[in-house]
Amino acid sequence: DSLFPIGAFAHSDGLESATTVGGVSTAESLGEWMGVCLDETLGRYEAPAVVLAWRATAEGRWTDLRDLDQDVHAMRPSSTSRRANRAMGARLLKTWRQIRPGGIPDEPRYLFQSADGLTLPVAFGVVCVAARIELGSAVAGYLYTRLAGTTSAAMRLMSIGQHEAHAMLAAVLLRAPAVIDGVIERGEPPVAFTPALDLAAMGQQYVRSRLFRS
Repeated sequence: DSLFPIGAFAHSDGLESATTVGGVSTAESLGEWMGVCLDETLGRYEAPAVVLAWRATAEGRWTDLRDLDQDVHAMRPSSTSRRANRAMGARLLKTWRQIRPGGIPDEPRYLFQSADGLTLPVAFGVVCVAARIELGSAVAGYLYTRLAGTTSAAMRLMSIGQHEAHAMLAAVLLRAPAVIDGVIERGEPPVAFTPALDLAAMGQQYVRSRLFRS
């Protein structure tokens, strides 16, 4: 995000709320949080959206891409998370168009120039096709940036050092290749069922002194 800023640094995806109430307070509980993020939030919801968006863009199926984006948006129960997801997706597309004019296909222009923009996973898949990044690398890149963002947020919210935090990130990433292979092989639509993470995201607005927007 520091090299390709889309505003992700301003969002914790509910981790700030979870640390405030003590649900995540140790390195062990942070590891459990990140494990659920990998297996459920990324493995069943966001990564499948990246895969389907990549394939729909590569094949020019713009109606499918639009429908996928609407599904991904609707699956987020928190209004702040929905806004954040679209805001980061819009920033990603806007930045890519600025540095690579003409890189986004003209056919679905109505999708990419809407006021709300696309959700982040869908926009990521679109940009990776435009950048000629193959599917496996696209999904791997998405998982890394999301998990690294969680690690960065944790270092600002908890009493955890850089070495310990990045050792935990490395441990979680060891399981990422299997998750990526499974997501690509199945090619299933995204699903979402992470009630504890969703409740944390919805509780963000009640945190008294906030560092993050979501």
